[in-house]
Amino acid sequence: MTSTLYKMFQRLQLESYVSQTRRSDGSESPILAETDADGHNDKPRIKYGELVILGYNGFLPQGDRGRRRSKFVLYKRNESNGVKRSNHYIVQSPENTKAILDAQQHSISYTLSRNQAVIVEYKEDAETDMFQVGRSSESPIDFVVMDTLPGDKKDAKVMQSTISRFACRILVERTEAPKAKIYAAGFDSSRNIFLGEKATKWQDNVEIDGLTTNGVLIMHPKGQFCGGKAKCGVWRECSVGGDIFNLRESRSAQQKGKQVQEETNVLQDGTLIDLCGATLLWRSAEGLQNSPTKRDLEKLVDEINAGRPQCPVGLNTLVIPRKVTLGEHINQPYVYLNCGHVQGNHDWGQDKSTGARRCPMCLELGPVVTLCMGIEPAFYVDSGPPSFAFNPCGHMASEASVKYWANVDIPHGTNGFQAVCPFCATPLLGCPGYMKLIFQDNLD
Repeated sequence: MTSTLYKMFQRLQLESYVSQTRRSDGSESPILAETDADGHNDKPRIKYGELVILGYNGFLPQGDRGRRRSKFVLYKRNESNGVKRSNHYIVQSPENTKAILDAQQHSISYTLSRNQAVIVEYKEDAETDMFQVGRSSESPIDFVVMDTLPGDKKDAKVMQSTISRFACRILVERTEAPKAKIYAAGFDSSRNIFLGEKATKWQDNVEIDGLTTNGVLIMHPKGQFCGGKAKCGVWRECSVGGDIFNLRESRSAQQKGKQVQEETNVLQDGTLIDLCGATLLWRSAEGLQNSPTKRDLEKLVDEINAGRPQCPVGLNTLVIPRKVTLGEHINQPYVYLNCGHVQGNHDWGQDKSTGARRCPMCLELGPVVTLCMGIEPAFYVDSGPPSFAFNPCGHMASEASVKYWANVDIPHGTNGFQAVCPFCATPLLGCPGYMKLIFQDNLD
């Protein structure tokens, strides 16, 4: 076999392997072999975890493109790009300092007054990989995040964003058991972070630290997120240096909260990160192995459809779409939010003045909404059947997943909190904010 034919044979084998190792949810396997131009295998690509934005059911309305997508997968880099603190000093005019002017030097400038600042220099760290998140589309940002609006986002527009252009950075240890740590603020195109004179900052002995304008909040779950019985934790604020504090009185108050010594900035599977306009969920690679895949969720939908659920009024068979679709089909199921009965689209019992409908099964009067599947696997805490739905959006999920998210308060505004559907960010209504679905199925 000639050299050219041998290389072609190798490439075909490789393509076959890659196609087999694709995950059924459309994303790549956590570990894939990288190849060079000649098709030779390189070191396997190791997955650290995923950052998933709450409010998107598996994709952005305009489509996932480049660094703008509903989730960002953190892979081990070919070469480390992490940094660690080296030395610091006081200067009179920070804008003329060598560390600020040097585009190859990572540094943080803490402005104390008009003519005094503390410069903290960072040096390369071969033991960590750095990933940055923010609103800016500049190259230092790995994951571009925009403000999340509740409900249907097809025509939604944000007039003024509250997310920082360089919101936060995550450093992951390049070890067999990697730890991911989060820090407020990210380095800009000049590899600098600037905390202005009005920013909240402080000095403890010789160390200096600070908070960003609207803050980076994190919430570690209490217990194992997936497969366990996790409960909502307590929201804290993460500093630029990575320390953890109680929340300020309001989002951008000048006075920092009390430091929480017993908690760290190490991300756990299920940790929530709030950037004041968007909330991200961290899923570790290990945790995702215990979670259902998109294919698993589609199979659960197939099992419900196999029971041929019927509409008691139209007597037609209802079909839950396996994938999120833009339009509604003729057998689209609807759910009565006050009782949970699932039926088709009909006019029986409709109150035209309020739009409410009386359920023909139990005569309960209330709103009706389209029933649709929550198809983003990262939001599931188990692999149970989608037997519950959120109120008022109608997104289906497992009982444990729905009950978990109904008890998680997501930051809202300057100092408010509200429980939302993780698939569309719609605030939940009533107590408990969800209902058990009642199908008229398996009638044969």
